Amino acid sequence: MLILIDKVIDTIEANRMLRDGDKVIVGVSGGPDSMCLLHVLLRLRERFSLKLIAAHVNHGLRGKDADDDEKYVAEFCRRNDVEFRSIKEDIHRISAERNVSDETAGREVRYEFFEKLKSENAADKIAVAHNLNDQAETVMMRIMRGTGLEGLAGIKPVRDGVYIRPLLTCSRAEIEDYCSRNSINPRIDKTNFESIYARNKIRLELLPYIENNFNKDIISVLNRLAQSAKVDSEYLEQETEKKYKKYCKNKESKVIITKEAFLEHEAVLTRLIRMAFSRVLGNLRNFERMHIYQVIELQGSGTGKKLMLPNGVAAFNNYGDISVYLQGEDEAAPVKADSEFKLGIGVNSIEELGLKVTVEEHPFEEGCCENSEFIKCFDASRVCGDITLRFRKPGDKFNPLGMAGSKKLKDIFIDMKVPQDKRDKTPLICFGDHIAWIVGYKTSNRSKADKSTKKIIKIRVEREE
Repeated sequence: MLILIDKVIDTIEANRMLRDGDKVIVGVSGGPDSMCLLHVLLRLRERFSLKLIAAHVNHGLRGKDADDDEKYVAEFCRRNDVEFRSIKEDIHRISAERNVSDETAGREVRYEFFEKLKSENAADKIAVAHNLNDQAETVMMRIMRGTGLEGLAGIKPVRDGVYIRPLLTCSRAEIEDYCSRNSINPRIDKTNFESIYARNKIRLELLPYIENNFNKDIISVLNRLAQSAKVDSEYLEQETEKKYKKYCKNKESKVIITKEAFLEHEAVLTRLIRMAFSRVLGNLRNFERMHIYQVIELQGSGTGKKLMLPNGVAAFNNYGDISVYLQGEDEAAPVKADSEFKLGIGVNSIEELGLKVTVEEHPFEEGCCENSEFIKCFDASRVCGDITLRFRKPGDKFNPLGMAGSKKLKDIFIDMKVPQDKRDKTPLICFGDHIAWIVGYKTSNRSKADKSTKKIIKIRVEREE
């Protein structure tokens, strides 16, 4: 009886699952695993100064049996002075609405409820009752789906610093023995003995067949595989984090993976791309191995190519650098080619572009020319015609600072490696028909301020707040 308790304590301490005073949401279905978990945490409540809240979800799939499960857990909590919270959901309806299986819908509803309780109660941890057999079943299922090293690592003892699995080193037989010795008498879900889900088939048919015909210790073998994969995977993740900081730039809802990253070993590169997906979207749902390799192919396919990925994510090749972003968040509304805005001295607000352009006129003095990416100074005597802001047109030419002649604006953009999707959206400041400034990039030789300048025109372009 004490062996299981000792295993749980070792697991908690080895993985730093709990701190003194933690408030813990405990997922309790009423079955052997979750009742064992709740009972063990009750015995450790004083040791770790825990505050426990039992969370039960009635899935509405088994009629009276499901209602009796809920009553059983509620009564156990009442007798043991544990706060009890429950919800009842129609999983058939939810699975139809979300277009997922009942099994997936049930899992999503459970975790949504756990998260809600955690937020409402300012809880620190959420404890769930996965065990040694669950780990083996998970690894086997992932092997059959063609998982990689991270998938072979199976169920993590601690996820996101919140979800903890204190029973992960305890076998189902040990859990059932613990329940028997402590007269817990858990509820039994008869559907667990029906081969109606993939996991049930692995539990009831595949693993027993392997035990009887190939390796009677297959549960332990799969757990050792998971542990080995976990160690290697964690090392690769640490290395990938270092490479991510070196090669990737986070810009709001976009990640730019520089071309140098694609020279890294495939094991690091594939993880780095997965990390970029996760940073942009917040999860990896619907992303598969093929999507990672599509991004690698995109990087070698030439600039200007775009790739559509799941969940509204896109990837764009900009001279070998790959931008990963959410569609619509990195792409501004299209700019009309004939859009042109006359600018006067003072502050000019261009609401439809979300820009504020400030034009000032000053006497020229030593050091008065403030020049930065979005602030430029020009010789006022060389400003001919109206000062306007517009966007590129076919046939535009530009005379870059320091160059005697003019080049096609298209060639200038190519030389500066401006992404194709940005070229039509890059503002141009013009003096009459002459392009004086490609905003954010270059100014014209024809409008430069020099030692002969008497007055300057200073122009600042910034986003409206």
